[in-house]
Amino acid sequence: EIVNMYIIIQKSGSDGEGGEEETKFDPGYEPDWAVISTVKKERRQEHPPVRGTGQWGFSLPLSELYSLRRSRFSLGKNFLVMTTRGGDPLPPLHFHRGGTRELLKAMQRYIRLAPSPMDGRLFLAYPHDSGALSQSFDELHLFDETSADLVSRFIQDPYATTFGGFSKVTNFFRGALRHPESPLGNRSPQDAHFPHSADEEPGFELITCVKLGPRPEVKRGKPLDNWDQFLDPEGRVTDPQKVKKLVFRGGIDPSQRNEVWKFLLGFYPWNSTTKEREDILRVKTDEYFRMKVQWKSVSEEQEMRNSLFRGYRSLIERDVNRTDRHNSFFSGNENPGLTLLHDVLMTYCMYNFDLGYVQGMSDLLSPLLFVTQNEVESFWCLTGFMDLVHQNFEESQEAMKQQLLQLSLLLRALDPELCDYLDSQDSGSLCFCFRWLLIWFKREFSFEDILSLWEVLWTRLPCENFHLLMACSILESQKRELIGSNHDFNSILKHINELTMKLDLQSILCGAEAIYLQLTNCKELSLKVQEVLGLRVPSSSSEESPNSEPSETDSLLAQSEARGASSCQPFNGQTPTHP
Repeated sequence: EIVNMYIIIQKSGSDGEGGEEETKFDPGYEPDWAVISTVKKERRQEHPPVRGTGQWGFSLPLSELYSLRRSRFSLGKNFLVMTTRGGDPLPPLHFHRGGTRELLKAMQRYIRLAPSPMDGRLFLAYPHDSGALSQSFDELHLFDETSADLVSRFIQDPYATTFGGFSKVTNFFRGALRHPESPLGNRSPQDAHFPHSADEEPGFELITCVKLGPRPEVKRGKPLDNWDQFLDPEGRVTDPQKVKKLVFRGGIDPSQRNEVWKFLLGFYPWNSTTKEREDILRVKTDEYFRMKVQWKSVSEEQEMRNSLFRGYRSLIERDVNRTDRHNSFFSGNENPGLTLLHDVLMTYCMYNFDLGYVQGMSDLLSPLLFVTQNEVESFWCLTGFMDLVHQNFEESQEAMKQQLLQLSLLLRALDPELCDYLDSQDSGSLCFCFRWLLIWFKREFSFEDILSLWEVLWTRLPCENFHLLMACSILESQKRELIGSNHDFNSILKHINELTMKLDLQSILCGAEAIYLQLTNCKELSLKVQEVLGLRVPSSSSEESPNSEPSETDSLLAQSEARGASSCQPFNGQTPTHP
């Protein structure tokens, strides 16, 4: 059994050496860790140390303590989470023998612990002021001291170990997302809802748990099966928004996909006539083959002197040979479909040489080629698809990190208990969802299901981040299996990967739309979550209303009465990189 012990020391002298031990509290045993008070020192170290004193021990200057957070997980364990101003990772602490009240009483001799007006589990640390002594310690209520847990649990910070440098957040980012140096201590509780001042670090918001309303029941519709009825005599699409809504609700009949996909992916403008589309196809065909001739005409000697081009070709040849080989269009040796797959990807490298080819692009192209059955049309559909997702493949992976953070925000709003559990298993960064978001669930569903899913996502309804809502729907559907089996990070990753081809697409789509309706009907929804859902456009202008919402979303979801005012999982065993 691991015993939690502690001691508070006040250091004297300008150099901080030496000091006297706080004698008001005696734990009765040798401490495992110490909290060092340097609050009264005028000179602060630029990088205050968090020193380890053993396998589990550490020492921390109280002047560098930013917040304390009570985290109670569903398994009945209570934890105290400390966050430092410098973001140093500290393990959550569990006191199964009691003593938390005594520890915090001793700490309050040197600092003030103020409960957050927006989150009852979060307590911010400030230097003492004249009113600190009048604050009752009883309002803290950090722990239930009657807890009889016999096992203490030490959990490494998931953001330090799994996603270092991912964002500006520290331990358990939902606890203290506001920057430590922001002047929150100067605000009264009444000011908590005011806009941030210009001096504050942008991008931080305290995420609180709000009570969501009931989740509505959603049903899917019929696929779009009569494309001609939406065309006027000259071939223009008469009502693009209605087409998108029908596609979002029920997908497209396979016999209509070849034509409708070209509009959804921007190859043909919605207002183009039949004659204009014939001209577009002729011009785009000439442009495609001019680019194809460029890489076709590269000699072996030239290629030997162009390592980047040579690397692109090598990656493409390797990936083409293993992309959807179970599909009859790409199966067998010397299959013409494989040749088309190779040639389109090589031509895309000439079209966008800065991005070139990155692992996963072949997964995006193969369904396009299967549906269009045409080299030129599949290429221009790919360019339209890449316009939506090209940031996923950039070497910095900033877009992927941002999407994982957005996914964390959504899941936190929907299911704090599940988030707490994933955090406790070093999985709070949701890196195991990396592949889902990178190639839009291509490996998670059957080939036919992917055709239906992508055309739904291409409508960009009801919001551009509907794929994140799908991820939430999947995670919620797996909550019982994840928590009930007491997984660690590796087993969670294994469990998620084993969901491949076992998910029901229609139920996941219904769940994602129901989540969207539930969140948008919540009037106390976090501003950050509103931004993810497209209900609020981030703006520095104080005149912009946080209630603004895209008209497309509003018309699709007219039945809704109230609007609402985080290095990752490998892809095929390797992080997608350029050659």
